[in-house]
Amino acid sequence: MSFDLDRDESGLFRICFVCTGNICRSPMAETVFRDLVQKAGLDDRIAVSSAGTGDWHVGERSDERTLTALSARGYDGSKHRAKQFDPDWFEKLDLVIAFDRSHDRILKAWAPNERERSKVNLLLSFDKNQGELDVPDPYYSDAALFDRVLSMVEHASAALFDQIKPGINQGAS
Repeated sequence: MSFDLDRDESGLFRICFVCTGNICRSPMAETVFRDLVQKAGLDDRIAVSSAGTGDWHVGERSDERTLTALSARGYDGSKHRAKQFDPDWFEKLDLVIAFDRSHDRILKAWAPNERERSKVNLLLSFDKNQGELDVPDPYYSDAALFDRVLSMVEHASAALFDQIKPGINQGAS
């Protein structure tokens, strides 16, 4: 299921992955997480999206290196188009996932209150085997870093999914 903040999807758990420009890290996570959701048969219970803190790439496809890394592992990220995170989305989201501490600070500054700030979490905080807090930005690097970042995203996304899945299943009627 695609993420549409304009529709009434009150029964859905809504998650948004947010990086800088929404062409590398966050589209990777959106694609990987959506794949986990679909394979679990929960796409009628979980809505997944991504956005960037900046507006530099709004409307653009993911970086070609992102698409290549995703494709090499069997994912299709071709439908993604970059968008900028809108602070008005907070009230409609259940979880906002940041990729590094700068995104975390920006998103928490944009949040209108403590309730909305509490929705912001670092992706790697869900992966207890990860020794880092920040997912590196591969934009100015090579294909090897895109591949490494995708591995980080896959592991942390699986850990995040494992954490929220029991609550989603419990809420299913």
